[in-house]
Amino acid sequence: MDIEAWLQGLGLERFVPAFRDNEIDAEVLPELTEADLATLGLPLGPRRKLLKAIAGLRQGALPSPAPVSATAQEAERRQLTVMFCDLVGSTALAARLDPEELREVIGAYHRCVAEAVRRFDGFVAKYMGDGVLVYFGYPQAHEDDAERAVRAGLGIVEAVGRLDTLAIGKLEVRIGIATGLVVVGDLVGEGAAQEQAVVGETPNLAARLQALAGHGSVVVAPATRRLLGDRFRLQALGRHEVKGLAEPVEPWAVEGVSASEGRFEAVRSGELTGFVGREHELGLLIDAGTWRRTAKARWYCFPANPASARAAS
Repeated sequence: MDIEAWLQGLGLERFVPAFRDNEIDAEVLPELTEADLATLGLPLGPRRKLLKAIAGLRQGALPSPAPVSATAQEAERRQLTVMFCDLVGSTALAARLDPEELREVIGAYHRCVAEAVRRFDGFVAKYMGDGVLVYFGYPQAHEDDAERAVRAGLGIVEAVGRLDTLAIGKLEVRIGIATGLVVVGDLVGEGAAQEQAVVGETPNLAARLQALAGHGSVVVAPATRRLLGDRFRLQALGRHEVKGLAEPVEPWAVEGVSASEGRFEAVRSGELTGFVGREHELGLLIDAGTWRRTAKARWYCFPANPASARAAS
């Protein structure tokens, strides 16, 4: 029995790392209790869903195969926001910790990432040891995927910093985020190593930006920064040569969420541009007079309250 495929069939693929880190196989699975699932860090809803599915296994029901969507069968071209997250100092941790303790730390870190990504409807494409590759905009696209990625990144930084890590000190991550056109959907690899591959410059740029990020920080590419408007406080990091790119890149560090009144104001908080080629229309507006004069004349001609109009006259 493929535990990963079984979880995917239930729509609970985000918990694959927890099952893998705790070495839960087909023999152990039917014996899991609600307390066991709570220990794995599963919320109440997924626990109930899993307990129902486990009850079916105990009764001899065959697990349903994972659904294969059209996006998994055919690659497609689309705009994607890619996040690359890396745990700072993982090599030093490996030297200091027992392998079992290190496994617990990495597992807790993976769960923090998966939970933050899930809240903003992202897709964890691959776990690579202490690195995590995440897509926003695939398989489900949103008009604010860039914003979702940044909010998830800030959530990961905060959640990882709060982890209880066996008195080894505070954990920190570095996160790079980039947005661009890619081809996504090709299945590569097999079993647990299988992933939805992305072809294009964007994932490479996200990985390079992660390397430029400071400890506990999120760095975004210029294209992502343009999509964010003024929803976040951003600091320009200057121009940097990036391996594999012909032109230097000017990344931005995310310092926090802005205090804008609303999403509309944040996106459109810049200066308004002037009219171009509208001289005739502007002339008509000027000849018609101000809107106050027009509104006053209309009120006298068509008063909403005739008694008020007679009193005013």
